[in-house]
Amino acid sequence: MRRLRRLFAGGSSGNEQLTAVVGTLLLPLLAIEGATLLSIRSLLNVHAFVGMLLIPVVALKLGSTAWRMVRYYRGAEEYVLRGPPQLALRVLVAPVLVASTVVLFGTGVALLALNQTHGTVVALHKASFIVWIAAAGIHVLTRLPAMLHALQRRLVVAGAAAAVLSLVVGIGVATLTLPAADHLQDTASAQFGFDSN
Repeated sequence: MRRLRRLFAGGSSGNEQLTAVVGTLLLPLLAIEGATLLSIRSLLNVHAFVGMLLIPVVALKLGSTAWRMVRYYRGAEEYVLRGPPQLALRVLVAPVLVASTVVLFGTGVALLALNQTHGTVVALHKASFIVWIAAAGIHVLTRLPAMLHALQRRLVVAGAAAAVLSLVVGIGVATLTLPAADHLQDTASAQFGFDSN
């Protein structure tokens, strides 16, 4: 808990900036992940690599948001003064976004671990993506002005370091799972009747 407090030592302003920095980092990574869907059969290994890279970054984003929520509901003055997100976002969008994110990445990891390119887990992965893209779209559109405002302030070093560290860890995780991603690509290539090389 002490390490978390040091990480979020910038208070509500530092937390807001950390969330904004991580959100900014996520946007191009998610765009790359989305672009792989245009040719998923031939880019499955890239899709899996970027998906694994995203996990620590997404975890940090969820963590920074959860920290704000906990601090707000526990009555920390500076978080209370900033107020909660809009009611609809807090009650409807956020729970759907968090749940669909967990299912989307969980099923993605399961597909990689099980080397599956079809079946129930694939169907869950696809369904969770549809739910996730809708919730994430609403979230990004409503939070974009606050994100841009937070990024205009002086950068909090701890937040920037945490964002970079999550990216480095993501690259490490993705690199370690690259053989499994290549194997999944080979399985898909054999199933669909073309060679990926």
